[in-house]
Amino acid sequence: MVERKLTLKKLMEFYDEVLSLPHQAEVKREIRDEDDLFLLLCFSELLGIPNPVSYYTLELYPQMIERFHDWHLRMGMDKSPLTGIRCC
Repeated sequence: MVERKLTLKKLMEFYDEVLSLPHQAEVKREIRDEDDLFLLLCFSELLGIPNPVSYYTLELYPQMIERFHDWHLRMGMDKSPLTGIRCC
């Protein structure tokens, strides 16, 4: 009985993987786009765009600076485009 459950579980995992495989790149792209938008919202005041929730995003800055470096490199910028953030 236990072996049958394990076999069925493996079969369901394989089925799920087969269905999701063609869409993995699309899902990763969507997640990256959402992360880029979130970074824009968090750093919008540095770009001159008013941020209505800046009080709440201040505590996120230490973690966001680590991700900011990866973002500006992915966007093709060798150095940080913002003078207030020195990540390189």
